[in-house]
Amino acid sequence: MDLLVARDGTIRAVYAEDIDLGVLGQPVITRASHVEPDEQGRWSADLSPVKGPVLGPFDHRSDALQAEQSWLEANWLTTTS
Repeated sequence: MDLLVARDGTIRAVYAEDIDLGVLGQPVITRASHVEPDEQGRWSADLSPVKGPVLGPFDHRSDALQAEQSWLEANWLTTTS
Protein backbone atom coordinates (compact mmCIF):
# COMPACT_ATOMS: atom_id res chain seq x y z
CA MET A 1 0.00 0.00 0.00
CA ASP A 2 1.46 3.32 -1.09
CA LEU A 3 0.77 6.46 0.92
CA LEU A 4 1.37 9.86 -0.63
CA VAL A 5 1.88 12.59 1.98
CA ALA A 6 1.33 16.14 0.70
CA ARG A 7 3.14 19.17 2.11
CA ASP A 8 0.00 20.17 4.00
CA GLY A 9 -0.06 16.78 5.74
CA THR A 10 -2.91 15.25 3.77
CA ILE A 11 -2.40 11.61 2.95
CA ARG A 12 -3.64 9.99 -0.22
CA ALA A 13 -3.84 6.25 -0.87
CA VAL A 14 -5.63 3.57 -2.81
CA TYR A 15 -7.60 1.98 0.02
CA ALA A 16 -6.40 -1.33 1.36
CA GLU A 17 -6.50 -2.91 4.78
CA ASP A 18 -2.73 -3.19 5.12
CA ILE A 19 -2.74 -0.60 7.90
CA ASP A 20 -5.42 1.06 10.03
CA LEU A 21 -5.75 4.45 8.32
CA GLY A 22 -7.51 5.77 11.41
CA VAL A 23 -4.19 6.00 13.24
CA LEU A 24 -3.21 8.74 10.76
CA GLY A 25 -6.32 10.84 11.43
CA GLN A 26 -9.99 10.78 10.41
CA PRO A 27 -10.10 9.03 7.02
CA VAL A 28 -12.23 10.41 4.20
CA ILE A 29 -12.92 7.49 1.88
CA THR A 30 -14.49 8.03 -1.53
CA ARG A 31 -15.25 5.63 -4.36
CA ALA A 32 -12.74 5.78 -7.22
CA SER A 33 -14.34 3.21 -9.49
CA HIS A 34 -16.96 0.55 -10.04
CA VAL A 35 -15.93 -3.01 -10.95
CA GLU A 36 -19.01 -4.72 -12.37
CA PRO A 37 -19.92 -7.66 -14.61
CA ASP A 38 -21.69 -7.25 -17.96
CA GLU A 39 -24.43 -9.42 -19.45
CA GLN A 40 -21.83 -11.95 -20.67
CA GLY A 41 -20.18 -12.27 -17.25
CA ARG A 42 -17.10 -10.25 -18.25
CA TRP A 43 -15.77 -7.58 -15.90
CA SER A 44 -15.01 -3.88 -16.40
CA ALA A 45 -13.50 -1.26 -14.12
CA ASP A 46 -15.23 2.09 -14.59
CA LEU A 47 -12.92 4.82 -13.28
CA SER A 48 -15.23 7.71 -14.16
CA PRO A 49 -15.57 8.79 -10.48
CA VAL A 50 -11.93 9.97 -10.75
CA LYS A 51 -12.29 11.16 -14.37
CA GLY A 52 -10.65 8.00 -15.69
CA PRO A 53 -11.49 5.49 -18.43
CA VAL A 54 -13.46 2.27 -18.44
CA LEU A 55 -11.00 -0.64 -18.45
CA GLY A 56 -11.90 -4.01 -19.87
CA PRO A 57 -13.80 -6.13 -20.37
CA PHE A 58 -11.86 -8.85 -18.58
CA ASP A 59 -12.72 -12.54 -18.27
CA HIS A 60 -11.98 -12.54 -14.55
CA ARG A 61 -12.94 -10.09 -11.82
CA SER A 62 -9.44 -10.34 -10.35
CA ASP A 63 -8.00 -9.04 -13.65
CA ALA A 64 -10.36 -6.04 -13.57
CA LEU A 65 -9.40 -5.34 -9.94
CA GLN A 66 -5.69 -5.49 -10.80
CA ALA A 67 -6.15 -3.18 -13.79
CA GLU A 68 -8.13 -0.80 -11.59
CA GLN A 69 -5.40 -0.69 -8.94
CA SER A 70 -2.61 -0.29 -11.51
CA TRP A 71 -4.44 2.58 -13.22
CA LEU A 72 -5.15 4.33 -9.92
CA GLU A 73 -1.54 4.02 -8.77
CA ALA A 74 -0.16 5.30 -12.08
CA ASN A 75 -2.71 8.01 -12.87
CA TRP A 76 -4.61 9.10 -9.78
CA LEU A 77 -2.50 8.55 -6.68
CA THR A 78 0.22 11.04 -7.60
CA THR A 79 -2.00 13.74 -9.11
CA THR A 80 -2.74 16.92 -7.18
CA SER A 81 -6.34 17.41 -8.29
